[in-house]
Amino acid sequence: MTALSLSGRKVLLIIGGGIAAYKALELIRLLRKADAEMMTVLTKAGAEFVTPMSLAALTGHPVRQDLFMPEDETAMGHIELSRWADLVVVAPATAGLIAKAANGMADDLASTTLLATDKKVLLAPAMNVRMWLHPAVQANVERLKGFDGFHGMAVVGPDDGIMACGEFGPGRMAEPPIILDAITRLLAGPDGRPLQGRTAVVTAGPTFEPIDPVRGLTNRSSGKQGYAVAAALAELGAEVTLISGPVALDAPVGVNRVWVEAATEMKASVEAALKTSDRADIAVMTAAVADWRVDGVASGKIKKAPGGPPSLALIENPDILAGVSAPGPHRPKLVVGFAAETSDLEANARAKLSKKGCDWIVGNDVSDEVFGSDGNAVTLFTQGDAEPWPRQSKTEVARKLALRIADHFKA
Repeated sequence: MTALSLSGRKVLLIIGGGIAAYKALELIRLLRKADAEMMTVLTKAGAEFVTPMSLAALTGHPVRQDLFMPEDETAMGHIELSRWADLVVVAPATAGLIAKAANGMADDLASTTLLATDKKVLLAPAMNVRMWLHPAVQANVERLKGFDGFHGMAVVGPDDGIMACGEFGPGRMAEPPIILDAITRLLAGPDGRPLQGRTAVVTAGPTFEPIDPVRGLTNRSSGKQGYAVAAALAELGAEVTLISGPVALDAPVGVNRVWVEAATEMKASVEAALKTSDRADIAVMTAAVADWRVDGVASGKIKKAPGGPPSLALIENPDILAGVSAPGPHRPKLVVGFAAETSDLEANARAKLSKKGCDWIVGNDVSDEVFGSDGNAVTLFTQGDAEPWPRQSKTEVARKLALRIADHFKA
């Protein structure tokens, strides 16, 4: 998404202490490029990672660091600072800053400003994966989201990836362009949720087709891309039903998850979700549905026999994407399919777009360490265009797709 002009909009950036603080410099550059006016609050810990001189040079304003600054406090500077901005952004939002904001603590300039502001606040969390997953941090984040009617707290990220400490998982601060998109959404509309009132159905993960009680046929899929899409649509305000095959992932916040195993169960759940919503606005079919299932599942474990392996009669599974795309009263207004290919990506993706009858196809080359990874390089195919996206995190792919979907409904 290309950021809209933010000319005349005022953004106050609070920079917490963490290695991700260096990304704040790029975020400032992007915001200034979009013509936003900026001021910064630098915490004591944040100053260990970026310098006041760098921030002042980029924003064109002095950096605020101390709660008690006589030249400011004669006019209640921290109060005026909190009122000056159209939006307050905390990047990186550390566990400490999140805890202070969630519990009304005010012992430095950053926390006092957050407590005093009557403007929307956007948090971009960044911390070690174990810290991010700690129940106390998760509870604080959920509490801040619950303040929406009072302070308008919103959260962008964090992303999955390698940490500076060497650990892997969620906790990396969202990249500056993604934070800029979130800022643009928050400043562009009444609440920055362009898909508010829209309904979406997302499928994710593999299906598992049993052979006997202990064996089965399946596809390689972690479900990460589909879960990221469901989360991104929900962040933009959509009411999302996520129909998931067997994966080891937590349900995204604010998403209704339906567990399934086999393709026939996924088909039935998709149809039920579409009928429940009368007519969904959006369907994004990311699931890696097994093409075949065994004709006649054995009731007991099939034992090895001297004659060699058993012969399995296979029958085709239902084509869920084609069924959702078919004309009818419950066809969603926008149907997006996924095409996982190992060669001839454009030819195969366009053929699938035509054959299935969907509106868009997201094609990705899965021959290059895509399964189970946190990165993806995809091409968005529409009826008359192909839009390649560079390799980026699956979270970023999902956010970009969600924003394109929002743009589609605004057109």
